[in-house]
Amino acid sequence: MTLSPRESGKLVASLSKNVKIKEEGIQKLGDVIVQEIESGKLSSENFTQVKLHPKAEDPWALDWLFVVDTLNFCFWSLEDEVGWTVDGYTGYFALCAAINRALKEKVDILNPKFYSEITDKDLAKILRSDNDVPVPLFSERVKCLHEVGTVLLENFEGSFENCVKKANNSAVALLGLIVNNFKCFKDEAVYEDHKVAIHKRAQILIGDLWACYKNEGIGHFKDIDEITMFADYRVPQTLLYYGVFEYSEDLTKKLQENTTLENGEKDEVEIRACSIHAVELLKEYAAKKLKDKEVNAILIDHFLWDFRRKHAKEILEKKLPFHKTFSVFY
Repeated sequence: MTLSPRESGKLVASLSKNVKIKEEGIQKLGDVIVQEIESGKLSSENFTQVKLHPKAEDPWALDWLFVVDTLNFCFWSLEDEVGWTVDGYTGYFALCAAINRALKEKVDILNPKFYSEITDKDLAKILRSDNDVPVPLFSERVKCLHEVGTVLLENFEGSFENCVKKANNSAVALLGLIVNNFKCFKDEAVYEDHKVAIHKRAQILIGDLWACYKNEGIGHFKDIDEITMFADYRVPQTLLYYGVFEYSEDLTKKLQENTTLENGEKDEVEIRACSIHAVELLKEYAAKKLKDKEVNAILIDHFLWDFRRKHAKEILEKKLPFHKTFSVFY
């Protein structure tokens, strides 16, 4: 049996050799998160304040989220390299800009029939960069679009909305539908003979639906608290910054030497699963202090990810490394 992301995080954190979660770091960062939520800076309303994101009233919002989250993986470059850039944006926001540009150019990129057969040439044009740096894992992105487009056509009458409706407003049910129908979302590994699930992209898709639709209508989930954070290679840098994470000397050396970790190897699973458990601990800590205010792993993840982007220079100066993995899962 495969453990859920929450169960996986707890198990791996209890066995982890190279990543430790520090109680004092949970308290320090937990207090910051409480302050952010109390001030109103951190709320589900903030999703649509990002000008690249769709709004709930956009009729194409659901399809936009599905396509973007299908392609939302592996944007990293080394610190001394120039990365893939679109309209001045990097990483995930460059992807958003590229899809928005394609829509303005009347490309049918939100149509499963179109992207189930998309050519390398067409996707290359959609994801063209401001510079000569191509998006990483380009051929894998073509494969992902082919796969999800085909599955939508065969299993859901060509509509992601049908997939969402089938879940009956349950985030857990939708998570199961996504990972069991779309292989490129099935983010799982074996750790110390246990089958563990991280499910970063499947969960971020659900989190984006919840945030975009402000937990209403098609984006309402009665069990949204069952969704964990979205374990990637950037959030751990914020956890290091606040002293929530402590890496072993061996792991720190590996990361500072830019050693590429394989998806599913022990160190990589420890970093990602411990990120999940750390955010669960942060959620528990904040919930006790906030009482009646909304707090869940999605909001905390938004804060941690945004913090790393806003403090990228400082994190670089402090030599807080991120793990480098080529993977379609994050």
